Amino acid sequence: MPILTDSSVASDWIEPDEVARPVVTYGMASNKIGTIELDLHRHAKGQIMLVQRGALSCRVEGGLWIVPPRSAVWIPGGALHAIKATGSLEGYSAFVAAGFDASLPQRCCTVSVTPLLRELLFRAARLPLFYDEDGANSRLIAVLLDEIAAAEIEDLHLPMPVDARLRALVDLMMAAPSERCSLEEWAERAGLSERTLGRLISRETGMSFGRWRQQLGVMLAVQWLADGASIQQVAADLGYESVPSFVTMFRKTLGTSPGRYMAERHAGRNAGS
Repeated sequence: MPILTDSSVASDWIEPDEVARPVVTYGMASNKIGTIELDLHRHAKGQIMLVQRGALSCRVEGGLWIVPPRSAVWIPGGALHAIKATGSLEGYSAFVAAGFDASLPQRCCTVSVTPLLRELLFRAARLPLFYDEDGANSRLIAVLLDEIAAAEIEDLHLPMPVDARLRALVDLMMAAPSERCSLEEWAERAGLSERTLGRLISRETGMSFGRWRQQLGVMLAVQWLADGASIQQVAADLGYESVPSFVTMFRKTLGTSPGRYMAERHAGRNAGS
């Protein structure tokens, strides 16, 4: 499949499920600054999406995943999902037939992309659509699948509740992340008691309300930083009174400072360009 660009036409895209190959890869590169949204859809093949430039979020039943540069999201075959990408986007995907490799993840997850995995996706995306399945091509695909299976899972997942009252509250929180309301105040806005809200959010997400809200902040921070926002702006937009308090929260959650986290991803991006 050709690398899709801003000059590509609709006929350049071929649905991966219709290609009689166990693994189908493609790339996309857009220099337009804007937003690309794909509504809920599904593929029979599992899919890994590497973000080389830009930021991508993926909603799958039960969760939201944020994919910054030098990371990828794995979506199992048959999973209903929607995608939103912002900025000038460059990305690469591989679609893998169901049951072709049992060592691949069984659930949706975000994974860290090693230089080898990145280069394998680059190379595979340039194979002919109906590539020869013997010889060098089969070895390339086999190593690609090994690297996907071995990729380290990243904590960039936000469990999403199903309860309609909680979903309405989540929409409010995501629309106004700078509001540092207490559990009691959010419960009142949802028309629930404080105890009921805490119990519901724990039951449906596996997290306390405070832990879930902190994870939401980290997810939004990663997305905004990948879009080019400064650490100072992100801290302010999340309602932190000081940059150090935001940096401390970020480091406790992801193990490194926001500046170093994004610097490593941009270094990885430049190495592959």
